[in-house]
Amino acid sequence: MPTVPPRRTPGPGLDFVELPGGEFLMGDPFDEGYPDDGERPVHRVVLAPFALAATTVTNADFAAFVAATGHRTDAERYGSSAVFHLALRAPRRDVRGQAPRTPWWLEVAGADWAHPGGRDSSWQERPDHPVVHVSWDDALAFCRWSGTRLPTEAEWEYAARAGHRGRRYPWGDELTPDGRDLCNIWHGAFPHRNTLSDGYLTTAPVGAFPPNDVGLYEMSGNVWEWCADWFSPAYYRRSPRHNPLGPRSGQARVIRGGSYLCHDSYCNRYRLAARSANTPDSSTGNCGFRVVRDRAPAIVTPTSSTTTTPAC
Repeated sequence: MPTVPPRRTPGPGLDFVELPGGEFLMGDPFDEGYPDDGERPVHRVVLAPFALAATTVTNADFAAFVAATGHRTDAERYGSSAVFHLALRAPRRDVRGQAPRTPWWLEVAGADWAHPGGRDSSWQERPDHPVVHVSWDDALAFCRWSGTRLPTEAEWEYAARAGHRGRRYPWGDELTPDGRDLCNIWHGAFPHRNTLSDGYLTTAPVGAFPPNDVGLYEMSGNVWEWCADWFSPAYYRRSPRHNPLGPRSGQARVIRGGSYLCHDSYCNRYRLAARSANTPDSSTGNCGFRVVRDRAPAIVTPTSSTTTTPAC
């Protein structure tokens, strides 16, 4: 894989990085992930060429999609979505409850992609930030409109590693080399005090942090990113070597990359090998997506929906 950003080609409001495909080692070489996430064994994967968006889809990108199609997101149809407690911008009466095991998540009436903190917020205040409060199903609808698709989990990790073998993070093995914050994650005592040393309490504008060595931004932190695959912690033990697509069925879809809420005291899933999952109709204030443009016909995956399980 090249070690300098290759030529980018324009897409539907997005820039794409052409990736050559090839073989890489997928999984956690340090054996430091959560056992239930199934980050091991490390295994060889061979991928066909593809083009991945340099950034996640932004609020402005998603607004163009909504204007063109009239799409209503799952959060809008359900009437609420999950908002981090310090990001709430709505009357307290809009709070319908808290997640039982993760009480920093509030279920907020009127929270959706256009109102990320609740009714008193607007996407127009941050058009260049990642769109959030979008479900897997919403992301798939955007892909159908834009002629793109979601990356497979293997494609996501291959692109994030950018040709480097066995790294923890896109830039190396140290989280803050020379004291520099190179991604948007939680700094301080989670979940009540954030030092804001990286500049952001919640999302950062796309491209706010340095790209990896092929020109992809925020592959660690900022927002979780939906992948095409169903999730199974046992999948790596039987994953095919060539272009794996994930299990044939499941209850939740893979999410990758971590978010602004990840902290090693609770969730160190901003590592390149880290995996998590959520149900396809779920939406939260820290999950978005980026898209792939194929050289061959797009990969088609089945759909499903179950219950909400917010990630960190």
